[in-house]
Amino acid sequence: MPVQNCGPAPDRAAPHGWDLHRFNTAPAADAEAALLECFGSHRWAHRLAGHRPYPDVDALLAAAEEAGYDLSPTDRTEALAAEAAPGLHPGAPRSAHLALAAAHAAYESRFGHVFVICLDGFHPAEHPDQVLAGIRTRLAHDPDQERVVTADEMRRLARGRIIELVSSQ
Repeated sequence: MPVQNCGPAPDRAAPHGWDLHRFNTAPAADAEAALLECFGSHRWAHRLAGHRPYPDVDALLAAAEEAGYDLSPTDRTEALAAEAAPGLHPGAPRSAHLALAAAHAAYESRFGHVFVICLDGFHPAEHPDQVLAGIRTRLAHDPDQERVVTADEMRRLARGRIIELVSSQ
């Protein structure tokens, strides 16, 4: 399992060579497909693609944030289903993989969806500890509290992925 950060989604790649101009002028279907790589809600992607052109990246990010707050529970479920659980580098010790798998299983059993966390600001060597600490902390949340935290983490992930998407390569 790849480790999530606020860059491109796990097992997804942002289109190379995109910038804001290309995003603004791309066919709607292409823009929506690119946005789905940032956040797995079709309603969210359709809304952002439909409001183009954006005058600058900040306007696009503000629209993404607003759209993220307007999602229905079904839209959030769809976006969460597109996420992969953050994992470890394949070369990590087997015991670490087992511990993380057990933590993910406990989280998914309690909340019914994959654990998501944005790891921007942390060195990659810190990611495993941050993921485990995050799962342990968030397992103590009640479901309503965890819905709020998960939605915040999903918006942070989308923001970083959008920045990656519209950054010239």
